[in-house]
Order: sequence, then C-alpha cells, then structure tokens
Amino acid sequence: MVLEAERVGKAFGGVAAVRDVSFGVAAGDFLAIIGPSGCGKSTLLRCLNFLEIPDSGSVRVGDVRLARDGARWGRAAEAAAHRLRAELGMVFQGFHLFPHRSVIDNLMLAPMVVKRVPRAQARAEAEALLAKVGLGAFAERMPGTLSGGQAQRAAIARALAMKPRVMLYDEPTSALDPELVDEVLQVMRDLDDEGMTQIVVTHEMRFARAAADSIIYMEHGQIVERAPPELIFANAADARTRRFVSRLA
Repeated sequence: MVLEAERVGKAFGGVAAVRDVSFGVAAGDFLAIIGPSGCGKSTLLRCLNFLEIPDSGSVRVGDVRLARDGARWGRAAEAAAHRLRAELGMVFQGFHLFPHRSVIDNLMLAPMVVKRVPRAQARAEAEALLAKVGLGAFAERMPGTLSGGQAQRAAIARALAMKPRVMLYDEPTSALDPELVDEVLQVMRDLDDEGMTQIVVTHEMRFARAAADSIIYMEHGQIVERAPPELIFANAADARTRRFVSRLA
C-alpha cells in the first residue's frame, strides 16, 4: 500500500467527525469517497495530510509515517507532518492560486523554495505540466483571468509540480459551473491512465462510478463499506449505502 490510515479519529467541540477510520490505497489506485454532507469525508481527507491534526491514529505514505497519540502537538510533530505533506498533492474546492503571480509562477514557486529546484528546471517542468492539463498557452496569464475550470486545472498542475506520491482532491468540481466540470474530471482520468494514485472526495456520482477503482461510502464519520463501483451502485452490501445511492439514481 502506498498510503495507509489506521484508526484515525477527529472531533470538534466534543463531536466526532471521523471515528476510528482505517483503510489503505495501493499504488496506481483511484479511490473515491462518497457520502452525505457532513459525514466526515472532507475532514478525513484533511487528516491524511495533517492539515487537520487527528486526535488519534496514524497515516503512512511511502516510508513516512506519522502517528497521533493524544500528546501535545509540538515542533517535532509539525516537522514530521511537513515531511508527510511533501508526499501528498492537495487540490481544494477553491483554487487557492496566488492571485498576484502568473500561472507558471504559481507552479514554479514551491519546487524552487521547498525543493531548491533551479529556476530553469522548475520552469521547464511547469511548462510540461501546463501542457499536460491543457493550459500550455496560459502560462503568463494571471489567475483572475482564468475560468473556474482553467483555474482548477492550474491548481492540479501546481500540486503535481511537487511530484507527490498521492493526489488528494476535496470536492474539486463543487465550485464550478456544470459545463466546466468535465474538463477537470478529464485531467483526473488522464492521471489515472498514467498510474497516479488518487483519492477524491466527491458528489460526482457518475464520475466516481466510471473512473474509480474502488469507492468508500461514509456515514456519521465512519466507513460503512468499501467496494468496486459496480457493487456500490448496483448491489451494495449495506442498506445505508443502498439508500444513499438510490436517492441519486
């Protein structure tokens, strides 16, 4: 497994958002996490890279493992979290591009600052990534001039610039107009074809059914079941999953 979560838990104000969740993802797999609003999907995703500090459990990505045992979160733990985050690319609902920097500068910044990549190399790699996501002609544009779909594709390219082991997406199409959704989903399909390991929290059921290798259904902060898409949508083992997908049919 390239990523493993073990007994991850997170609460806010005494209310559990994620409850003792464990799962793994093999290299090259595309995992979709679905479930009703408020079920803990996005919190779980943010716990995987310790953007939300779990109250309990551990996460391993490649050779980097970080555990949370209830002890005080200090500088040493944050340094370990930084190493873990370097293995993960994160794409949010909003695009989070730096508005005062060009598209290509957005891609070049982290490799140059964090990994000390020479500027010429960072630019060449950024240009290749922009071409990959269909934005080769937009390198010098400012983020505010892009459509929502273009901005989200640029955000994906920026995450890829750090050469992560796993890509994480938190509802990457929820802020987009319907006609722009497919262009972002196509980039994710292309990455899957190339063997990129991906985890997506999504409400795009047609996409999850068509593209994912497996699907996790969550409810009340817990994994109800995990199965291939054809079973989740046609013959789910748990009645709660069947009720959820039937409402979307």
